[in-house]
Amino acid sequence: MGENENKSGVQKESWLEGVKAEFAKIVWPTKETLARQTTAVVVVSVIVGLIIALLDTLIQYGVNFLVNL
Repeated sequence: MGENENKSGVQKESWLEGVKAEFAKIVWPTKETLARQTTAVVVVSVIVGLIIALLDTLIQYGVNFLVNL
């Protein structure tokens, strides 16, 4: 049991060093890039939402038509 306690302390330090090294590799986007990507996500989300709403309406009319036969 004593061996696990020593190894866990070493593993935590090694893990933290690894996390710090990975965070140093992060390339953060510029404000312009972030604004463009955010705009693209919002536009695509609105378009997909409109497509889903249109399909939902068409399917609803189709089901209502079939039910009323």
